[in-house]
Amino acid sequence: MNYNKESLKIHAQKQGKFEIKSKVPLETKDDLSIAYTPGVGAVCTAIGDDKGKSWQLTNRSNQVAIVSDGTAILGLGDLGPEAAMPVMEGKAIIFKEFANIDAVPLCINTTDPEEIIKFVKQIEPSFAGINLEDISAPRCFEITNRLEQELSIPVFHDDQTGTAIVTLAALINACRITNRETRDLKVVVNGAGAGGIATAELLISQGVRDLILLDSRGIISKDREDLNKYKEKILNQTNKDNISGDLSKAMQGADVFVGLSVANLVSEEMVRAMNPNPMIFAMANPVPEIMPDAAIRAGASIVGTGRSDFANQINNALVFPGIFRGLFDHKKTKVTQDVKIATAKAVASCVEPTRDKILPELTDKQIVNRIVESIGKIES
Repeated sequence: MNYNKESLKIHAQKQGKFEIKSKVPLETKDDLSIAYTPGVGAVCTAIGDDKGKSWQLTNRSNQVAIVSDGTAILGLGDLGPEAAMPVMEGKAIIFKEFANIDAVPLCINTTDPEEIIKFVKQIEPSFAGINLEDISAPRCFEITNRLEQELSIPVFHDDQTGTAIVTLAALINACRITNRETRDLKVVVNGAGAGGIATAELLISQGVRDLILLDSRGIISKDREDLNKYKEKILNQTNKDNISGDLSKAMQGADVFVGLSVANLVSEEMVRAMNPNPMIFAMANPVPEIMPDAAIRAGASIVGTGRSDFANQINNALVFPGIFRGLFDHKKTKVTQDVKIATAKAVASCVEPTRDKILPELTDKQIVNRIVESIGKIES
């Protein structure tokens, strides 16, 4: 199937993927008087007297804002807020289908961090959670950190935290198959944007002791004088031997490659230079850093990509519906480290892994329930 052609066709036919439906009937005059004026006045008064009642008397408790400025759309880059809408609509229907959460796409016409922060703070009274999406690095770090501190509801940047969690889940099961321990792995993460830095931090927290991070200019090392503060911070935990060079240098003797970059950067020769039976997670979209057949031909033992038409899709959609459902159901207001780890382990537990199936299918309805149960067991 030509997914590009079919996607354009259905989006044109349906004029997008997202709509709002009423929970209550509007068939009679009484229906309208209860749902709207005059009856709704009593509800407004009740909330005016006690703002906490907005959680019981409106849809707020089950509502997420999906906020994007369109500067980092999939693997396509800065196409603007209008072009971000199809992605955000897609996320909205995934939220509804798999977690019964009502999510509203809000693509905004500013790239200024302070304006984005102000906007999100201003809409807080309407929502139970904020899902930031496709906001480019390094601005996304400041925006996420500030909002986590300044809002009383959960803030989740899917490109950062969702990517890190699903990558950890994939690594957990890849290690199970290959009888390896995270502490023994040399991991290369190519891409030091939102997903790359967050993934490196989470993998290190789970025992990876030897990790090299690269950006578009090569290995992040102490010899570099062009690093922003986020890259300088992660450098304290990575590149223990302070090597310099390009991706081919980093991959020599590595066990795991995590690609969060751009297409066709990895050659078969690079894979052959890794340790025997390496794991390749080439997640650039829509074209991975190396195609699965080439990676396998070069000796890779497990290969995953971000695409649904190859085995082992490593996709954030495995994470974000369940993590919000779990946060809402268990009245948690922060995406803590414990929440991230519990979610990764829950996703990994949904499948008995094989080399061609290290993660469950996106359509597996048990994923959300497993995540919700795992988050519920967190004491804090």
